[in-house]
Amino acid sequence: MKNFSIVLLLIAVVLSFSSVFVVQEGQKAIVMLFSKVQKDSNDDAVVYEPGLHFKVPFFSQVRRIDARIQTLDGQPDRFVTSEKKDLIVDSYVKWQVSDFSAFYLRARGDKQYAETLLKQKVNNGLRTNFGTRTIREIVSGERSELMEEALVQAYSSAQELGIKVLDVRVKQINLPTEVSNSIFQRMRAERTAVAKEHRSEGQEKAEEIRAQVDRRVTVMLADAERNARTVRGQGDAEAAEIYANAYNKDAEFFSFVRSLEAYKNTFNDKQDVMVLSPDSDFFNYMKGAEAQ
Repeated sequence: MKNFSIVLLLIAVVLSFSSVFVVQEGQKAIVMLFSKVQKDSNDDAVVYEPGLHFKVPFFSQVRRIDARIQTLDGQPDRFVTSEKKDLIVDSYVKWQVSDFSAFYLRARGDKQYAETLLKQKVNNGLRTNFGTRTIREIVSGERSELMEEALVQAYSSAQELGIKVLDVRVKQINLPTEVSNSIFQRMRAERTAVAKEHRSEGQEKAEEIRAQVDRRVTVMLADAERNARTVRGQGDAEAAEIYANAYNKDAEFFSFVRSLEAYKNTFNDKQDVMVLSPDSDFFNYMKGAEAQ
């Protein structure tokens, strides 16, 4: 009798633990009874809020689902504009589970699988919107309108997954690497051409300035040379006039002084040797000195 009471107690404990489940904060749960989602009288899935709850033991399975707002931020994708130009678009999506029963049945209750399906739907909407616009329209001011249209399309298409799309944002729009390289090369070539043009204009200006300076220098040198020759001529004229006046006053003394200067210049170096006739006029004043 005692053993039977212990067995009943153990069974009661096991039933108590198997009939209780806890839903953590930030989660919600649905209960599967005989592999079907437990529903209420209105045929809506029963969603359990965070807290302590009870279920039918052994025959019920609890499926906990994250009820917080999620961010889908995957790899950038390639889209084609109306001009048949490729763009690399980096976007993200804010979403939240709205219908837990549909989310479990359509997306297996798996976040990664749900995001894969959601990414496809969002990309389809973005691809449609990018395909009806040019690059100029996308970049110049229609990005907000594009994101609003993408949000409406994603919101509509994601409802079947039990997902509510809260926001769709385009973070960055880039050109493909090969296109960017060709654009950069073209821009570099254009800048190089402009630089060469400015450089040639600078060289032309430099040549003009250099020619003007050379012309001014030539004119200044010519003026200086003319002035120098004028002054030199005036000096020579004054010197000749002085010599003439001195000669007219005493011609003999003038000849004597000139002869002394000649002797001085001739015999300045002891190594100098002159071969002259004793009767040469060069020694006239020396002869006179000997005679005296």
